[in-house]
Amino acid sequence: MKHDTEIEHRQAQAAMVVCGALGREVRDIVRRRGWEVDLFGIPADYHLYPDRIVEAVDEKLAELNERYEQIVVVYGDCGTAGALDRVLARYKAVRPVGPHCYAMFAGCSLDQLTGQIPETYFLTDYLVRHWHETVMPAMGLDRRPELKNLCFRGFRRVLYLRQVPETNLEEKAQEIADFLELPLEVWDVGLSGLENRLARVMEGG
Repeated sequence: MKHDTEIEHRQAQAAMVVCGALGREVRDIVRRRGWEVDLFGIPADYHLYPDRIVEAVDEKLAELNERYEQIVVVYGDCGTAGALDRVLARYKAVRPVGPHCYAMFAGCSLDQLTGQIPETYFLTDYLVRHWHETVMPAMGLDRRPELKNLCFRGFRRVLYLRQVPETNLEEKAQEIADFLELPLEVWDVGLSGLENRLARVMEGG
């Protein structure tokens, strides 16, 4: 089962429509919390085309709206300029508070994250694991690595928001930072930031 379209169906009373970049983490949280919820994935690479996020979530909510009592869409705004929230308003769906998954993982606002150094390029476990399959080809860097100077011009650091402290992931993150010729900073954020936001919408806390 692919990481970006991970689906678990038990016909529970609640459903989550999940960004593929958060699929592994959301599944772990759901299992640990014992929530009775069905998971439906949206491909992670839609982040490169925010309109696709809006269209895919709209289609999925139209399919699920009458089947579930509660629907949680696990996305930030993710570059949709409010269009995603306008879609959610047409259904009985809600999403965690936050502009982006980076802020969800860190448990703070995106402004707080970037306020230290505004020119920050963020990595998560997902992006580190799938850098060569997602970011490189999407930006054409696999074919023309010299484009990195255009694509990443203005960035001053790479901030890796690490969910799981795995040595091989930190090594890969360092390789990415070296490729970008930027210093790497690692924050061990775990899953508590995302879990707390999900708990607030799932349990009404």
